[in-house]
Amino acid sequence: MSSEFITISPIDGQELLRRAYTSEAEIAAVLARARNAQRAWKHVPLAERCLAVGAAVERFVRDKDEIAEAITRQMGRPLRYTPGEVAGFEERARHMIAIAPQALAPLDLPPKEGYRRYIAREPMGVALTIAPWNYPLLTAVNSIVPALVAGNAVILKHSSQTPLCAEIMHRAFIQAGLPEGVFQYVHAAHATVQRMIQAPEVDYVSFTGSVSGGKAVEAAAAGRYIGTGLELGGNDPAYVRADADLAQAAQSVVDGAYFNSGQSCCGIQRIYVERRVYPEFVERAVALASQYVLGNPLDPATTLGPMVRASAAREVRGMLREALDKGARNLIDASRFGMARDDTAYMAPALLVDVDHGMSVMNQECFGPVAGIMPVDSDMQAVELMNDSPYGLSAAVFTRDTEAALRIGQHVETGTFFMNRCDYLDPALAWTGIKNSGRGVSLSVLGYEALTRAKSFHLRLL
Repeated sequence: MSSEFITISPIDGQELLRRAYTSEAEIAAVLARARNAQRAWKHVPLAERCLAVGAAVERFVRDKDEIAEAITRQMGRPLRYTPGEVAGFEERARHMIAIAPQALAPLDLPPKEGYRRYIAREPMGVALTIAPWNYPLLTAVNSIVPALVAGNAVILKHSSQTPLCAEIMHRAFIQAGLPEGVFQYVHAAHATVQRMIQAPEVDYVSFTGSVSGGKAVEAAAAGRYIGTGLELGGNDPAYVRADADLAQAAQSVVDGAYFNSGQSCCGIQRIYVERRVYPEFVERAVALASQYVLGNPLDPATTLGPMVRASAAREVRGMLREALDKGARNLIDASRFGMARDDTAYMAPALLVDVDHGMSVMNQECFGPVAGIMPVDSDMQAVELMNDSPYGLSAAVFTRDTEAALRIGQHVETGTFFMNRCDYLDPALAWTGIKNSGRGVSLSVLGYEALTRAKSFHLRLL
């Protein structure tokens, strides 16, 4: 196995940086430091842990300009948008810190004469966070901050495409005074990560990534009886009813489909529109998608950057060709996007009609700027199509009728159901998925449950 990895920038296909993989000896030291540090950290009062982690977050976001540019250079999102991820990191972190006293409070049972009984929440121990490149801060913060606040030590293994995110985060947290060993990072290949999951020092694994990656995590953790949180993506649907505000629906759905070049686990991939407003919605969506500016993401005028790698773009182009070969039509004129070339990571947006669920773009995750639109004749038909997927991360309905939305939401198989918005995480709500979108919960008060274990106290008073 190579002793180092190279990060290629999708902007120009050139080497951005190279890093040595963390050695096996150093990984052993990282695990030992985490275990030892956590034993002391868990006894720090909760209020002090909240202050310490809050200071680390504040120190981190002070470097927002450096972080935003690092994200853009590593994975290609336009620089006009990457500062928003730093802001999202802070929002989620501050929310999880604020709700910690409530989420971690002991559960007191009703009085019983001669006894005191309560259930405490204790930290799991050492949490391993395995974060992806597509939202390198937002995916990581979901577990890192609540794990630290709850009294765990955290080891972050970031994608080899976005190693700077781990390095800058660690630098800021240490500068803020977080105790040594409480938060660390490693650069590691898949085989090394599997050995870390099997290490006795690791008590919980948070993984965001592919279905195959989630299966590898489960296999590595088998027989250890440790918790795993798996967020594995989706091919999320949106349903536009005839009573929707079509201008607002089109704006929201198009942004949900193409933001981040479609590289979002909860991005919109399948669009179902009530037949009587289908032509108008399609016209609006085509107009909006055609306005994107594909280009160098460091250019302030760019609104659509490259995909993360040329190989990723090739895979998405293959799914697009399959749909076209099966009768789909692409309503976006790719010639309007001059930088879109088959040998690069730059890909024009595609909006497909005449699609069906026999096409991969409508039943598998297509991690790129491609969406398909189908007309439907009823809410029931829309629900059936929305549920006809191996994934279930989020789903959206656009309507002015709240009661109708609630009825539809009760039948849609999904982790998060939206009305009149999509592709967003509210940190006060549980982030979870069903089917191949994974299992476990992050964010909200429920997000603390996976990062802690229940401990019952049964005291007989003499």
